[in-house]
Amino acid sequence: MIRTRLTRRLPAAALAAGLALAVAACGGGSTDSAETAQQAAAQLDPNADLTKQSLTVTVWDGYTPKELQDMVKRDLKISKLDVTLHDTNEVAMTKLTAGGDSGIDVAFVSGQYAQALNEQGLLEPIHAELIPNLANLYPEATQLAYDKGNKFSVPYTWGTTGICYRSDLVKQEPTSWNDILKPPSWAEKKVTMMTTERWLALPALKSLGYSVNTDKDDEIAKAKELLIEAKPRLLAYDDLTFGDRLIKGEAVMAEAWDGWCPTTDEKQNIKFVVPKEGSDLWVDTMVIMKTSKNKEAAHAFINYILSPDVHRWAAENINYMVPNKAAMDKVKIVPGSLLGTKPADLLNGESIIDIGQASTKYGRLAAEIKAE
Repeated sequence: MIRTRLTRRLPAAALAAGLALAVAACGGGSTDSAETAQQAAAQLDPNADLTKQSLTVTVWDGYTPKELQDMVKRDLKISKLDVTLHDTNEVAMTKLTAGGDSGIDVAFVSGQYAQALNEQGLLEPIHAELIPNLANLYPEATQLAYDKGNKFSVPYTWGTTGICYRSDLVKQEPTSWNDILKPPSWAEKKVTMMTTERWLALPALKSLGYSVNTDKDDEIAKAKELLIEAKPRLLAYDDLTFGDRLIKGEAVMAEAWDGWCPTTDEKQNIKFVVPKEGSDLWVDTMVIMKTSKNKEAAHAFINYILSPDVHRWAAENINYMVPNKAAMDKVKIVPGSLLGTKPADLLNGESIIDIGQASTKYGRLAAEIKAE
């Protein structure tokens, strides 16, 4: 199984502030009314000649098959597919919120960013009649907090965050976020945590019983105290190579996104657990820009991605679950894989949503923790 290292959530230092400013600068209004959406739907032709349309897609490197361009041209007959890459949500947002027509038709962004784009009126409503493969989604994938009913986005991958650990090196298996925030003496300097703003705060917020989406200053301050206290006990902050550190035995526990926890390593000694205090539900999505001049082709593209034999690629090659039942039914689950996690269990996690200007509080939190 190919394990692609992606940096889709790793922000630059001013991610939160940059996002808020970029989106605000675009002006725009709130989400379209049902009437406006119906009017827009009437303007789309389900029988449009796709050979006269082209597409530009922005996506994380390694997040779709390398052959996607040839596949789409062959199967959809569109005239041209250009794929541009972004390595972070911030880079994608810079492209999409620069003002005017970005030239992007379809964008892959995380759920809270799709929500932010939609709240500024930058997204085309999803016209379900042009995407029959929406029927392949799990029912749970239509009830995501940032976009219930998939009105402006279509989920591509989803997962959660927990503790990835060496079962043969821990004296007691972890069950709580406090196991990495306040590790026992045998685990000191053998624990890693992530620095991406919302995920840096997550263990502390959850251990305190707070929402991962809190914007309350006092709660964020208490989380900061826990994180500062934890810092001297850590081996490192590591968003990318914690799996390698676990395999080598340098680390015994790591805060991790489920798909990056190498539970399928041949030694089968690496496990993953969602702490008892709970965790998140993260989702990466596909959205169509309102400025797209190729909206029929954009819908056809998303419908194509939702084809079981296409969508299964993400699970089999980047080890992330896809919210597509028809696709997951075709995936061979190897020993130790987390791909068998049930959608209902994923929905036990708290969806990360856009919290507007309050996002800057998490940017400041991360900067202050790093400076300590």
